[in-house]
Amino acid sequence: MQLGKTISSPDPFNSAAVKQTITGSSPERDHAAAAYSNPARDAPEALGGGVKRWFDAATALSAIIVLLPLLCLIAIAIKLADGGPVLYRHRRIGRCGSTFDCLKFRTMVVDADQVLQQHLALDCQASREWAEKQKLTSDPRITALGGALRKSSLDELPQLFNILKGEMSVVGPRPIVSAEVPKYGECLAYYYRARPGLTGLWQISGRNDVDYATRVALDREYTENWSFWKDAMIIIMTFRVVVTSRGCY
Repeated sequence: MQLGKTISSPDPFNSAAVKQTITGSSPERDHAAAAYSNPARDAPEALGGGVKRWFDAATALSAIIVLLPLLCLIAIAIKLADGGPVLYRHRRIGRCGSTFDCLKFRTMVVDADQVLQQHLALDCQASREWAEKQKLTSDPRITALGGALRKSSLDELPQLFNILKGEMSVVGPRPIVSAEVPKYGECLAYYYRARPGLTGLWQISGRNDVDYATRVALDREYTENWSFWKDAMIIIMTFRVVVTSRGCY
């Protein structure tokens, strides 16, 4: 796997705009943030084109039909556990910088944001881990049922509906939040070329056990060297990762 491969082809996006997103002044950043919801009209075709999109739609629809009883059981269990919302919606950045509501089964307590801030204020190590990975190995917000859903990756099944809507793909870079944009640097353009994925190269390469720089390199590697057969291999390898719960927390 050539993670350090040099690209000689022209940047598919305006590199100056990417740099403004990362290093520009506050007004420029505000302008860039506004652009997330207004992708360029002349943006190139999504990675994989019509073949990948057709596969995504067919796979998502088939999976929803087959897994509908399981989806209903999980929803009922979450509702009975604490009476809170079944789904968690979080704004994520998709292809060309557009934003969408990424769906998950709720795995955290209802007042998760408040619990997180209190925990980070009291635990310096957790605060450093959050700043580096946007994840916590030991997260006080996660419920008992939520922990089981995360270990099995069942919490991400509602993203099948994101795929059906064309906001995500079965395979691609995992969707990021706006706070993670600076971590991508000039590699942000490669992230923008693909629809975010339900699974991807990051998931089968260690997931949360790898550092963020490696995650960015894996996303670039995936985009540069995409093929339908590589997507198929990633899907097959994902089942092994789910069974072993590698990097899931």
